[in-house]
Amino acid sequence: MSNARDERAALCDLLDRLGPSAPTLCEGWTTADLAAHLVLRERRLDAAPGISLAPLAGYTSSVQEGLKARHPYPELVDLVRQGPPKWSPYSLIPGVDDLVNTVELFVHHEDARRAQPGWEPRALPRDYEDALWKRLKSGARLFLRKAPVGIVLRRTGGEKAAGRKAEPAVVVSGDAPELVLFAFGRQAHARVTYEGDTEAVARLREAHLGV
Repeated sequence: MSNARDERAALCDLLDRLGPSAPTLCEGWTTADLAAHLVLRERRLDAAPGISLAPLAGYTSSVQEGLKARHPYPELVDLVRQGPPKWSPYSLIPGVDDLVNTVELFVHHEDARRAQPGWEPRALPRDYEDALWKRLKSGARLFLRKAPVGIVLRRTGGEKAAGRKAEPAVVVSGDAPELVLFAFGRQAHARVTYEGDTEAVARLREAHLGV
């Protein structure tokens, strides 16, 4: 199985256990909202652009609410579990599912996990951590473009990735999965450390990061 498929299965198992009303790290979203978002992203390509483009967000929101109203929660989770339909670019082009969905599914799995009491970071296989780090390195400038300060990401072991070139700069250190969560705006729930000017670190902790 691919990393994306493994992560999808684990996420869906968790969503089934939590039910539709559990909180997530996505502000204002329950687990039902999160499941509907994932269904929309893979099955309603007409509405997907509004996930990242503010002028289209209203339409995306209405489609997401419609999915919640039309599908009972177990059905939504099952649609996520099935993965992209055969006509989707994620399915038609070999390798795209892993390329596009590995990080997305990891982050949203942690959105559900870390909103619950007593969570701890998961122990992930080394090849999975390497895949997350590779995606983070290639997309760091995009993910961190909104940062108010410069950023250097430093993976446990010393490997570094340039985030945003600016002064003052902050070095953010941690395991690859934690750095991914940091870069996607989950600073409060990412187990990372910061080195740099105190004011710059404070601004970075509160910044809106991610796509």
